[in-house]
Amino acid sequence: MDIQTLVSNLKVERNRIDQAISALEGLTSPSSVRRGRPPKAKQASPAPGKKRRGMSAAARKRISEAMKKRWATWHGKSAPKRKPMSPAARKRLSELMKQRWAEKSKKTTVS
Repeated sequence: MDIQTLVSNLKVERNRIDQAISALEGLTSPSSVRRGRPPKAKQASPAPGKKRRGMSAAARKRISEAMKKRWATWHGKSAPKRKPMSPAARKRLSELMKQRWAEKSKKTTVS
C-alpha cells in the first residue's frame, strides 16, 4: 500500500472523528440553541420556613355557595318576575282595552 493513500485515508478518518466530536460537544453545551417547546416553569415554592396559607373548609363552602348563587342569577331567566296584578288594576285594564276595541270597530265600519 502506498504511503500517500494511507495518509489520505487517515485524514478522511480524522475529519469524520472531528465532526462526531463537535456534534457531541454541541449536544452537551448549554449555549446550544434549544428547539421545540420550552420546558415548563417550576411553581414558585414558598420561602423556607414559611407555609403557604390554606383555606378553611368553612371559607371554601362560603365561596362555593356564593359562586353557585351568582351562576344561578347569570343563567336564570332573563326577564325579572313581575308582581301579580291587583284585581282593580286588571278590571281597569280590561275596560280600557274594551274602549279601544270599540273605537277601532267604529273606525272600520264608518270608512
